[in-house]
Amino acid sequence: MKVSFKSKGEEETKKIAFSLAELLFPSSVVALKGPLGAGKTQFAKGVASALGIKESVSSPTFNILKCYFSGKMPFYHIDAYRLEDGINIDIGLEEVVEGDGITLIEWPEFVPQLTKKALQVQFQIISDTERKITLESDLICYESILSVLEEKMKL
Repeated sequence: MKVSFKSKGEEETKKIAFSLAELLFPSSVVALKGPLGAGKTQFAKGVASALGIKESVSSPTFNILKCYFSGKMPFYHIDAYRLEDGINIDIGLEEVVEGDGITLIEWPEFVPQLTKKALQVQFQIISDTERKITLESDLICYESILSVLEEKMKL
């Protein structure tokens, strides 16, 4: 199933992510694809907000992984950009993805072994402020979530 939304700014991107996060379950994996500046980190902030995380959320580009435990369930934010060369790939990220929280992975193309069972989210830049956000999965667990999300966002 595939659903798309148009975001007219950062707050709308966060709202879409917030609504999605309310439907996710422990061990959910969400793969965020798109160019720099497309809204992936804003999306992560929306997920964190839905989980009740009060800490400031930023892209973990230099850390690769940031963990947040102050919310309703653990939130793991992976930025795989620095794993492009495949050299440092074996750093234990599998344990996080298979864990008890929600995992968001930016630049999932550099860690395809971690995203086999992920909900795919594609960001497309339309203008300086507008984005097209497409969520897609053929896994039953995410298809039902996408169906509910689509209805929820119509309201």
